[in-house]
Amino acid sequence: MAAARSWTRLSAQFVPIAQDCGLIVQIGRWVLREACTQARAWQNAGLPPLPIAVNVSAVEFRDRRFVEGVRTILLETGLEARYLELEVTEGVLMEDAESTASVLQELKTMGVQLAVDDFGTGYSSLSYLQQFPIDVLKIDQSFVHRITADPDDSSIVSAIIHMGKSLKHLVIAEGIETQEQRAYLQTQRCTEGQGYLFSRPLAAAQFAHLLQMGLTEAVVH
Repeated sequence: MAAARSWTRLSAQFVPIAQDCGLIVQIGRWVLREACTQARAWQNAGLPPLPIAVNVSAVEFRDRRFVEGVRTILLETGLEARYLELEVTEGVLMEDAESTASVLQELKTMGVQLAVDDFGTGYSSLSYLQQFPIDVLKIDQSFVHRITADPDDSSIVSAIIHMGKSLKHLVIAEGIETQEQRAYLQTQRCTEGQGYLFSRPLAAAQFAHLLQMGLTEAVVH
């Protein structure tokens, strides 16, 4: 838990600095290329093909060359678009709804999967979930951490799951750390999740070993 908080704090510091320095677009493109290259390398090695998720910052998403950059990286790395999932937050989606809808539709037409990260901490507007071509809702870990202790939070999580499923979205719970949390989510028919209960962050070679052993519960995010 402490490690997760330390990483969150580091990330919260790094991204604003990268944005202030004008480097976030270049860094984001490098991360996307590395992720797609690695996903394709796992497939070439005969491992089960799994989607790989990459977080996209607001500055990257609003860059006029973003969509073309995604298309170019997919072509250059040979990764099929269906194996790439791009994650954006609610704040990014609602910043300019008309422009957002256009970018998301281009990505969707390309075949890329689209996810709302940290769902529940921002606008949580049902209208944008209907308006935008979203595939995945990721329940913010702050709710998951408290579901076995706070009835209000468990109700929120349950509502998000049922709302997501009614809109035919895949719902993923973030930050699962205990069997109790997992059990509650399963009772609510949330069948996918990520967190330390399944695995700590792993290097590529270690994750490949998990795939070779047949452990597909670990989700690459």
